[in-house]
Amino acid sequence: MTEIRRGTPADIPGVAAIYDRILTEEEAGRASVGWVRGVYPTEASAREALEAGELFVMAEEGVLTAAARINQTQVPVYSQVPWRWQAPPERVMVLHTLVVDPLRKGRGCGSAFVVFYEQYARERGCACLRMDTNEKNASARALYARLGYREAGIVPCAFNGIPGVGLVCLEKKL
Repeated sequence: MTEIRRGTPADIPGVAAIYDRILTEEEAGRASVGWVRGVYPTEASAREALEAGELFVMAEEGVLTAAARINQTQVPVYSQVPWRWQAPPERVMVLHTLVVDPLRKGRGCGSAFVVFYEQYARERGCACLRMDTNEKNASARALYARLGYREAGIVPCAFNGIPGVGLVCLEKKL
């Protein structure tokens, strides 16, 4: 059975292991997400999300398959984006650092997590969904496009300690 739930302290090693597998894929040239080992994401990133009550995980038969941070925090560079849909901050939900274990790639985990995120936002009265990804992350961009997200802009920036990022900012209206 697959479930998506709030993360717990016991989930942190599993989330960090997913980050590690993704970074290994990046370093081996089998994936391009634009992350840097030891910079972002790290176990501390997951722990920070957990401590804020914003870490969510997907598990199948007790094994973590995906994770993300969900909150209403729009990163500062979002102010440079020409968003089509405007809403007060309390009506905007943001998905951060969605990760799917490379061992589970292609099984619909990413799509299911985004559907969960949309329902979570809807239940909290949010009218606009926002997220971002690195310009290099073609697979994430394709997934989000299939799920109806619009690329509102690409902002050059240093992001989460990684210089030279083209941050693709995406949106969807509920």
